[in-house]
Amino acid sequence: MIVLGSGPAGLTAAIYAVRGGIHTQIVEGPIPGGQLTLTAEVENYPGFPQPILGPNLVSLMRNQAERLNVEFIQGEATSVDFAEKPFKVKVGKSLYAADSVIVATGAVSRWLGLESEKRLRGKGVSTCATCDGFFFKNKDVVVVGGGDMALEEAIFLANLARTVTVIHRRDQLRAIKKIQERAFQKENIKFLWSSVVEDILGETHVEGIRIKDLKTKRTYEQRCEGVFIAIGYRPNTEILKGQLELDEAGYVRTYNGTQTSREGVFAAGDVADRVYRQAITAASSGCQAAIDASKYLASLTAGHRA
Repeated sequence: MIVLGSGPAGLTAAIYAVRGGIHTQIVEGPIPGGQLTLTAEVENYPGFPQPILGPNLVSLMRNQAERLNVEFIQGEATSVDFAEKPFKVKVGKSLYAADSVIVATGAVSRWLGLESEKRLRGKGVSTCATCDGFFFKNKDVVVVGGGDMALEEAIFLANLARTVTVIHRRDQLRAIKKIQERAFQKENIKFLWSSVVEDILGETHVEGIRIKDLKTKRTYEQRCEGVFIAIGYRPNTEILKGQLELDEAGYVRTYNGTQTSREGVFAAGDVADRVYRQAITAASSGCQAAIDASKYLASLTAGHRA
């Protein structure tokens, strides 16, 4: 088996697969450990009474996989061929073959593209309210975006923060009406229309933002302690186009659990998850994918015996 991706989904899948007696290789990907390595403190992963740094948590998962003799392949998969078996995965100049593949390449947050955004990531700038909202109790925060995800983040934060300001570049929201109604009912959520964030202020932590009103062209500053970017995610599925069925947003479609449109290829984690995007749900789906793949490989063996 080959697992594409070394975040919580990929590492969990590899751990379960190798314990099931399957020779397992894992392609690390461009960011070994995935998005969790970019997370500051993790407080909601079961089994850790004290907060643990994202990189440390994923390092423990990797150590467990290494102890079980999972084989790690450094680098990023540049192409795959799922048209016939054995499936083929190219990493750099090397070509690898497998009877089954688990795709766990994850997804990346869309960012505004500001230098300050990168500098203050994990220091008040976040893309996950459910991950980091707890740190902003009774504080003033900003949510950038106007779709379903942005309003869901704002509603979640409204139960923790003192004030939530939603900044949207248009004069009306893109979110579905039901979510809009819920957001408008929250007294501590306010909206800035036809506006964009030009800069995030602060050296060591977020202290405020610079806003531009697109209609009046006026630029001004607003104090805040947290900035949540909610303008969407991009699944890492570029090399899968034409190989697996993807949905309209580019996520891998799955059927009957983790099975993809190609028999013998399974998907786990954020690459197939448009809703939850948590380390724990990624790990859970990695477990499921490994069990599904193990059953598939067992059926192949039974077929050969017959």
